[in-house]
Amino acid sequence: MEVCYQLPVLPLDRPVPKHVLSRRGAISFSSSSSLFGAPDPRQLSQRRGAISYDSSDQTALYIRMLGDVRVRSQVGFDPEGKGSYSYLCIDFRTLHCDSAGPVSGRRLRRLLSFQRYLHSSRLLRGTPHLNPLHILDEDYTGQAKCMLERVATWNFDIFLYDRLTNGNSLVTLTFHLLNQYGLLELFQLDMVKLWRFLVMVQEDYHSLNPYHNAVHAADVTQAMYCYLREPKLAKSLTSCDILLGLLAAATHDLDHPGVNQPFLIKTNHYLAKLYRNSSVLENHHWRSAVGLLRETGLFSHLPAEDGLKMEHQLGSLILATDISRQNEYLGKFRTHLDQDDLYLSNASHRHFILQMALKCADICNPCRPWELSKQWSEKVTEEFFHQGDIEKKHRLEVSPLCDSQSNSMANIQIGFMTYVVEPLFAEWGRFSDTRLSQTMLGHLGLNKASWDVLFVCPCCPFEMNHYGSAICLLSTDAKNH
Repeated sequence: MEVCYQLPVLPLDRPVPKHVLSRRGAISFSSSSSLFGAPDPRQLSQRRGAISYDSSDQTALYIRMLGDVRVRSQVGFDPEGKGSYSYLCIDFRTLHCDSAGPVSGRRLRRLLSFQRYLHSSRLLRGTPHLNPLHILDEDYTGQAKCMLERVATWNFDIFLYDRLTNGNSLVTLTFHLLNQYGLLELFQLDMVKLWRFLVMVQEDYHSLNPYHNAVHAADVTQAMYCYLREPKLAKSLTSCDILLGLLAAATHDLDHPGVNQPFLIKTNHYLAKLYRNSSVLENHHWRSAVGLLRETGLFSHLPAEDGLKMEHQLGSLILATDISRQNEYLGKFRTHLDQDDLYLSNASHRHFILQMALKCADICNPCRPWELSKQWSEKVTEEFFHQGDIEKKHRLEVSPLCDSQSNSMANIQIGFMTYVVEPLFAEWGRFSDTRLSQTMLGHLGLNKASWDVLFVCPCCPFEMNHYGSAICLLSTDAKNH
């Protein structure tokens, strides 16, 4: 079945190669300065799951349901060419369309990823799908299982877990959490469809992004799980709330290009035009997630009205992660707490708390133990500076925090903690005054103190004291150093 909307014709800077247009959900950059090619919306509509709009519905989805088997593109084919910005592009898979004729089993096995080949061969042999970590050897499977037993702990090391699962942390963790809550049985979710959906979600994160990748999504999902277990939420949330919360966490940065919204706007990217410069990335994450939900048919067994409602609520959660709307959500949260009028028996209030929980999970890195928090700081700074280097190369105005010459990792983190993280988690602590909230605020304070030391004494050796805070070895008074 195909659903198609009439698309308006937009001017092109230059033609786009066919291999780019064949990518499902591909992001290609365009601008009047011809930095990147701009795809024709009519050509975009040929992608499976591509997102477009028409004059009557500017956020309408164009979804092409072309079959159930996704296969790899030509092996060894480098579409971008040497010297291009490959980290901006995901390794998209092409489709096997039923109308294209039969494909031999040998051809299909060669094109399928190793992981999916193992999965499909097990299904063909009738082997029961009992272990979601089937692509790992027994030693690594056992260690990953041991880690999942502690998935509710705040010091959960997502980097180690990702290594133990051979880079499949998002798939295996999300599947485990959904299964642990009994959501597969409750919502009668087809296990194969769910697994396929999660694999496709993980694939559509750009693995070459230093920060906005599938590991970040897995980390946010694990944090979201911790918040869902907090007493106020655990006794109030419905199964539907929990399902939406976990799916939103897993897909909240889906197909992130590794650059921010201002970059998309000033390069006249087609997504910025599509969403009118408003929550551009978040809208794209949401629509990409909906495209995968419909493509896999994960909710196809539900009444149409229920499925559409869940898609809308999923979007509402993902859109709340727009950092430019931080003060809007924080002000509303603070007002509710001041007036003590949050009633979790009310569906809209529960949804708002889910939005705030996802916002906290999305930026909780400074609240993790120093060993984990520092790794995330290094990754996000690398991504910022990478964008800044592109902007400099093409003589664009360098975005704030993206200039490696005028910013350091320490001062970026101190500012982020002071003006974004601390206000949000202080209010979350008022709402949920638990041991977890105290732990997060404790780590936040220690990590900020550590960055203060590194900011004042960037070249000095330091050690961590028994509280977990950095102490300069050359001076006991860092401010006078």
